[in-house]
Amino acid sequence: MTERQVSLRREGAVALVTLSNPGRLNAMTRAMWRALRAVFDDLHGDTALRCVVVRGEGGAFCAGGDISEYPLFRFEEASLREFHENEVWAALQAMLDCPLPLVAQIEGACMGAGVEIASCCDIRLAGASAKFGAPIAKLGFPMAPREAALVHGAIGDVLARDMLLAAGVHGAQRLYDAGFLLHVLPDAEVPAAAQAHAARIAALSPQAARLHKATFTALKRGGAAAQQLLATAYDYADTAEHREGIDAFLGKRPPNFRPS
Repeated sequence: MTERQVSLRREGAVALVTLSNPGRLNAMTRAMWRALRAVFDDLHGDTALRCVVVRGEGGAFCAGGDISEYPLFRFEEASLREFHENEVWAALQAMLDCPLPLVAQIEGACMGAGVEIASCCDIRLAGASAKFGAPIAKLGFPMAPREAALVHGAIGDVLARDMLLAAGVHGAQRLYDAGFLLHVLPDAEVPAAAQAHAARIAALSPQAARLHKATFTALKRGGAAAQQLLATAYDYADTAEHREGIDAFLGKRPPNFRPS
């Protein structure tokens, strides 16, 4: 691990991004938020990669923010705003802007900041013993507005309100029932399942994945973004990947989507 406590390792076409804060269940420090943004900024132009797995070290995903740092900056409005807008949200936005599919490998605690990070991912798999919540009302402060909107959109109104208003903590099955998780698995199977799912994505058309993510983003924003999407939706017509996919199907062979 690097001093940044957020590592990036490439395994073929799949990148593994790992959060590490030993002894604190990978709670996010300010340095980790900055490092997370830097890692995802670096991924934007990497054409050799097809998918990213986001995970925590040591059997936990992320237990929230590292509260031991909070007395150093949270009691001044300017420094509090700087933290949420230019560190936390900047990192989350870098994840949201990533053109690669993101798979969350969720084990153990997924609380507060962990729920926010998982909400940025496209596909989420969790162990049966994983726990989800954002009990920050116990600490006397709310989730920042853009972060709360992100979580609300990902997990739905009922659970978001319970987590934030009643400090509710819920198991993986409840999050699966709410549509937040794709699969709930035996704990020991989560790492292999996440990487197998990433490998499955990596074997498919990266152009299709990139354009699908752009579609999801544009439709969510609506307005001018949706109109721009319609104006450029078919630009892929004369591309190698488009031709290769159809040629492979007609030739009854596996497609070979080479890096562009």
